[in-house]
Amino acid sequence: MEIDILGIDLAKRVFQLHGADRRGQAMHRSKVSRPALMETIRQLRPRTIAMEACSSAHHWARQFQALGIEVQLISPHYVKPFVKTNKNDRNDAEAIVEAACRPSMNFVPVKSVEQQDIQAVHRVRELLVHQRTALINQARGLLAERGIIIAKSPAAFKRSIPDILSEPDGELTTFCQSLLTMLLEQFRVIENQIGRAEDWITSFMKNSALCQRLATIPGVGAITATAIVAAVGDAKAFKNGRHLAAWIGLVPRQHSSGGKNRLLGISKRGDGYLRTLLIHGARSVLIRVACKSDARSRWLQELIARRGYNRATVALANKNARIIQAMLSHETNYCPAMVAA
Repeated sequence: MEIDILGIDLAKRVFQLHGADRRGQAMHRSKVSRPALMETIRQLRPRTIAMEACSSAHHWARQFQALGIEVQLISPHYVKPFVKTNKNDRNDAEAIVEAACRPSMNFVPVKSVEQQDIQAVHRVRELLVHQRTALINQARGLLAERGIIIAKSPAAFKRSIPDILSEPDGELTTFCQSLLTMLLEQFRVIENQIGRAEDWITSFMKNSALCQRLATIPGVGAITATAIVAAVGDAKAFKNGRHLAAWIGLVPRQHSSGGKNRLLGISKRGDGYLRTLLIHGARSVLIRVACKSDARSRWLQELIARRGYNRATVALANKNARIIQAMLSHETNYCPAMVAA
């Protein structure tokens, strides 16, 4: 029995396998426990293994690649249309094989351990930032109920709370002061943890010439550069810059029919974290563009006047995504003259 492609529906404990030959004819179906998966793969020796790009997929892909087996990871969105009738593990594994056999299918590159380390730091930092925001909002709400208003930013919170605690007035009781003191202590702990995460990101940045090149793009800093390198990996998997921008969700969403093209807002598909970083980076560039006179700044000034600030922000984020794909694919440095037009 020679299996050309083996689809695996990943799970925590029990994995569903579906093997097929070159013609797509089913040759093997089985359920395998987690401890027995690697031994089963060694026995079957398929030429290609296809899986959905979900949790633990990159780990298993590296394990199978070490056995000399080609691995194809597919976005779950592309697998869903091939599920026949009811959804279950057996049909999911068969749908993975059907999707992997399509000649126009787009596959997800397998990430290295180093890439996942960088992504882990970004995810932890994002979690800590969310916790800090929630803590500030809770404190502001408690103070607002007592007629005390402070600004939203972390810097304003760090500056205002000690003053409020040192000179209490109005309805701010001793008990409420104790609560605010506890929140302030927790805020400082989270701030230190965010600083440590950003130090790790800076360390990754210093050890990667690729990240340093990307950081020369206006609107792309250490956090954005490392996040993109970790998420994208091999940019040659994208045909051109627009495909990367579409993968991040920075292109218009279409709702066209009958030969009539209708473009809506951006699709917001793909990695929302990367999209957020690129848009925030573009916004930081637009804040300072009014006092500049170079060709790129003039283009942005005209775009703001013609289409508005928010659309200009997304347009610049889209442009930066295209530049990033070109730099990663061709291993070139950023050249402002290339984007001045």
